[in-house]
Amino acid sequence: MVKVTMSQDLNVSADQVWQMIGKFNALPDWHPAVDKSELTEEGQTRKLSLAGGGTIIEKLEKLDDNSKTYTYSIVDSPLPVKNYTSTIKVTGSGDSATVEWSSEFDAAGMPENDAMKAIQGVYEEGLNNLKKMFGG
Repeated sequence: MVKVTMSQDLNVSADQVWQMIGKFNALPDWHPAVDKSELTEEGQTRKLSLAGGGTIIEKLEKLDDNSKTYTYSIVDSPLPVKNYTSTIKVTGSGDSATVEWSSEFDAAGMPENDAMKAIQGVYEEGLNNLKKMFGG
């Protein structure tokens, strides 16, 4: 299995960041690659419409507002991964927060290193946008 973990420090409270990114349907609010997110199946599945075309279906596995964490899996995607599970977590105190985005997956259709770089690119784009939004 391939593991990817990336994080971004932000100049804002963890509560403020969680308000922005903590809802399972909130990716279009902060990730530039996602144009639209539609919830289905009582909010347990989201259909992401990507900028430039493409769709990803993801399933919410666990959401905990107290620990500012949610975990999801990919059901269907053009990304070169399978058995993908990911967690987004926000920590911090005062006016300082850290967003950590991590995942485990198997490469699909390409070498592990290339699949890892593809996922890192997705994370980097989202985390860099949060830095632009909140400072860091």
